[in-house]
Amino acid sequence: MNGSHAIEVKGLRKSYGDVTVLKSIDFQVEPGTMLALLGPNGSGKTTTVRIISTLLKADGGTATVHGHDVATAPRAVRRTIGLTGQSTAVDELLTGEENLVMMAQLFGLGGRAAKRRAAELLEQFNLVGAGKRQAKTYSGGMRRRLDLAVSLINKPPVLFLDEPTTGLDPTSRMAMWDTIRALMADGTTVLLTTQYLEEADQLADRIVVINGGRVVAEGTAEELKRQVGSERVELTFAAPDLSMAHALFDGERVDDSTISVPVEGVEDIRRLLNRAAETNTQVLKVALHQPTLDDVFRSLTTPAAGGVK
Repeated sequence: MNGSHAIEVKGLRKSYGDVTVLKSIDFQVEPGTMLALLGPNGSGKTTTVRIISTLLKADGGTATVHGHDVATAPRAVRRTIGLTGQSTAVDELLTGEENLVMMAQLFGLGGRAAKRRAAELLEQFNLVGAGKRQAKTYSGGMRRRLDLAVSLINKPPVLFLDEPTTGLDPTSRMAMWDTIRALMADGTTVLLTTQYLEEADQLADRIVVINGGRVVAEGTAEELKRQVGSERVELTFAAPDLSMAHALFDGERVDDSTISVPVEGVEDIRRLLNRAAETNTQVLKVALHQPTLDDVFRSLTTPAAGGVK
């Protein structure tokens, strides 16, 4: 691979008529790591993935994958990537095995080699028992696993996952997470787009937040959470009237009986409770709230205009 980055994007721009989707996007993904792209609907996440995977031409800027320029060397890029989109791309009338064999042959493998690769992937994705069944009989989770297996036919060093767990139940989603973690452990570089912030929190080494066609934040999940602010304690009081509590604790109102107060450590919490005891203010409940990616997302993004992804 030429260059130190598995994926490098500089000044990427894209418009559809009068609608500018990407104004100037910059980010890099290091080999063997995962970068998650987050943003509201219409922010340009899927457009970015389509450009980097050679499915769409940019209006400006550059993007390289595994050292290959997506504009000048698209075939070389395609040989090094796998892509799993938001909906499954398998043929439902074919069996799982037939889907994999067909794709392997399209990648140039001979009959025996194609069947051997299909068998490896069926084993890897726990689909051996369903390999002879038509894909239309598969559950949602099984279809997504088959779709991911298809994208790995050519053993790509770089994998694009565009909302790979959309529509899956929690159990299937966690199983997909385990599969993705195993791929990363083997050295696969992953670019992920997702609407599930917990997914990015659990899986991604770094996160890029896009809003209004630009990158508005970048860092690890913990770095982004620290940007939002400190921990907060929610204090729920016996009396519905919070006027005294507001005066005592200078907090933000959550509801008719609860306020939220920023804190930095256990000592701050102890001081709040001592103050409540000294003033005979009855506290019914204390809840510590740490910043989450949901807080980051709300603070950094606004709904994008249009409807372009």
